[in-house]
Amino acid sequence: MASTSRTPTRRGRGRGRGGRGDGSSSLPPPPSTLPLIIEEFFIVVYEDPLVKKELPKKFADYLDGQEPAKVYLRAADCGPRLWTVEVLFDGQGRMYLDKGWENFAIAHGVDFGCFVHFKYEGDDVLTVKVFDGTMCRKYYYSDDEDNDDESDDDVKPCIHHL
Repeated sequence: MASTSRTPTRRGRGRGRGGRGDGSSSLPPPPSTLPLIIEEFFIVVYEDPLVKKELPKKFADYLDGQEPAKVYLRAADCGPRLWTVEVLFDGQGRMYLDKGWENFAIAHGVDFGCFVHFKYEGDDVLTVKVFDGTMCRKYYYSDDEDNDDESDDDVKPCIHHL
């Protein structure tokens, strides 16, 4: 049986792992130097699900002075309908979903103990997923794909399916 000998490698000196030896690094910059991107967040419904809802301050800060008068909510997996919801800012950096939230909440079964996940899509559009108190997502589909022209005053719920 042939024996193999290993030549020891020199470690501990030189450029380090994957470095080029010129002092530059392939590591990303530290988090404090990266731009803040807040595109997903959630709220937990601890109070009346039909009253205005406060969104996270970090999200309001992310909008950095844009302060839209309204946003458009789109329920994930529930057709193309956009629900218009007025937005309030309190002057102290807090942002609230106001008029129009009640209709959206009724139509999508938002209740006490629900987790409501938002994803900011840009152009004042938020895609929304609702999770019930057991942490399971509520899935919906629209029974009318051509309902874009309906008024938000006509609360037509999406249909929950298992």
